[in-house]
Amino acid sequence: MRYLCLVYFVPGVTGTLSPEDRAALDRDSGGYDVELDARGHLICAEALRPVADAVTVRVRDGQVTTTDGPFAETREVLGGFILIEARDLAEAVTLAAGIPLAKYGSVEVRPIMVFDAPRIGL
Repeated sequence: MRYLCLVYFVPGVTGTLSPEDRAALDRDSGGYDVELDARGHLICAEALRPVADAVTVRVRDGQVTTTDGPFAETREVLGGFILIEARDLAEAVTLAAGIPLAKYGSVEVRPIMVFDAPRIGL
């Protein structure tokens, strides 16, 4: 089953790290992706640009509106994601706990909904 691991952290938290700790976090994050791939769990992993670069789109009564940044007012923001394959939620949680940024924020683990009809790219 597929699970999406949504990685949240407070903006700027990695900027408070020493250069050595930041280099270790980058190395460990890339290394964990390689490890997940080698073990057959990694489907896709991406970091997101800062929320200042985001746009929220809404359609109401046929009218499109956009707002700069994320919709929710929250301390932690979505900073990236890892799409994984795991046999069950327990294994997905174990894999999510290995994500290096979990030490600085949180990782939400969500099962991917399966549809009967074929979906593009899946």
